[in-house]
Amino acid sequence: MERRDFLRAAGPAAVAGFAGCLGGGSADTDYDVGMSAKAFRPVRIAVEPGTTVRWLNTSKQGHSVTAYEDEIPDEADYFASGGFDTEQAARDNWGSSSGGTMYEGQDFTHTFEVLGEYPYFCIPHERAGMVGTVVVTENPETATTGE
Repeated sequence: MERRDFLRAAGPAAVAGFAGCLGGGSADTDYDVGMSAKAFRPVRIAVEPGTTVRWLNTSKQGHSVTAYEDEIPDEADYFASGGFDTEQAARDNWGSSSGGTMYEGQDFTHTFEVLGEYPYFCIPHERAGMVGTVVVTENPETATTGE
């Protein structure tokens, strides 16, 4: 198959694959939220219910994605890299072999079903202000997003 034929065939599939990434990564990325040394990029992302958000550690620092358990919607599933069921379990296990540490190039995904705001943080960089928010809304294009 020639390159042009391949690109012609693959192009629509690639566009469809990015359709759920509203408010997040651009077409030149394969993630929705990146991580610098001490920040999530973007800090705030807006998505529709049913969207899977992908965080990718794009830095050389170890990071976590950890929801503030008491601040997410009551009906929502808790989320944390490492698969923990509670914020306290994620904090208690940080630094252990099962602590949810994401190293450079590793990712974490979570599907958001319930409308509302989902604040989250990085355990080792929380004091440095490494926090972010996922906003789940029926109209993500009108929600405020941030770098």
